[in-house]
Amino acid sequence: MSKTVDIDWDNLGFSYIKTDYRYISVWKDGKWDEGKLVEDNKLTISEGSTALHYGQQCFEGLKAYRTKDGKVQLFRPDENAKRMIESCHKVLMPGVPVEKFIDACKQVVKANEHFVPPYGTGGTLYLRPFVIGVGDNIGVKSAPEFIFSVFCVPVGPYFKGGVNPVNFLVAPDFDRAAPHGTGAAKVGGNYAASLYPLSIAKEKGFADCIYLDPATRTKVEEVGSANFFGITHDDKFVTPTSPSILRSITRISLETIAEDYLGLKVEERDVYIDKLDEFKEAGACGTAAVITPIGGVQYKDDFHVFYSEKEVGPITKKLYDTLCGIQFGDVEAPEGWMVEVE
Repeated sequence: MSKTVDIDWDNLGFSYIKTDYRYISVWKDGKWDEGKLVEDNKLTISEGSTALHYGQQCFEGLKAYRTKDGKVQLFRPDENAKRMIESCHKVLMPGVPVEKFIDACKQVVKANEHFVPPYGTGGTLYLRPFVIGVGDNIGVKSAPEFIFSVFCVPVGPYFKGGVNPVNFLVAPDFDRAAPHGTGAAKVGGNYAASLYPLSIAKEKGFADCIYLDPATRTKVEEVGSANFFGITHDDKFVTPTSPSILRSITRISLETIAEDYLGLKVEERDVYIDKLDEFKEAGACGTAAVITPIGGVQYKDDFHVFYSEKEVGPITKKLYDTLCGIQFGDVEAPEGWMVEVE
């Protein structure tokens, strides 16, 4: 018999819940070990670990979904694996091979399958893979050893009471990442830099900040910790292009959905903050929220409203429903997108 857990599936939030097993593998003497599942959720590392002092670390986020027939499947884990390799390379860490990454995720999901929320609750099992530099060290250099780990947490739908638009503040005098820096890598420093501006945005009643390109501060780059997209008045799906933008797996998936399922033209190009009126709808997209519809944007003294501050635009809603349908097995997925955990 499968295990059961005492969780109120209908009222899950997005917060840490200790699950039974996590995966750990150590890189030492030039190679990764085989890795194993462990029960202890505490890591013991050297006080000189580069992850603690120099930010030598990166992470990923992906989800496992339960379908109507009870199967459990991962959404595009190969893309997360490839992105983690790119992040590792950016901060001089050994990459985790794609096959090892996917196998680790499968092991963690299988061992914690009783934590995957039932179909119909909107909940998912969120996976957090990460790589950190560890070992005795004090100088600014790459670590002598590394840890690759994957843990999981059951989470509820990001939106309680449905998908509702929220408002954003263009970050006043703050940049998320430097030009030609680590903006395109999923490293903790990018998120640490956003904490203070986020607190300012929340104090002013906004959900988060929109970050402009740091070189000219004229073009939209990231929306909080998510990618931006806009729907033009002639039904084009537009996302910004920049070497400082993290390549969101959700965003590249929405591009395919927009083109192949909804028949929209897709464009990756500059999005200027003073030309937001070219969009009739806009949103932020990422693993946690899937899609956050943007109601309005405060830029200096101007507050620009897209479709509505109260209602989700029809195209944004179709994008959201189609992506969720694919992830939960209700809409046929493009080949290779869904990986079953058997």
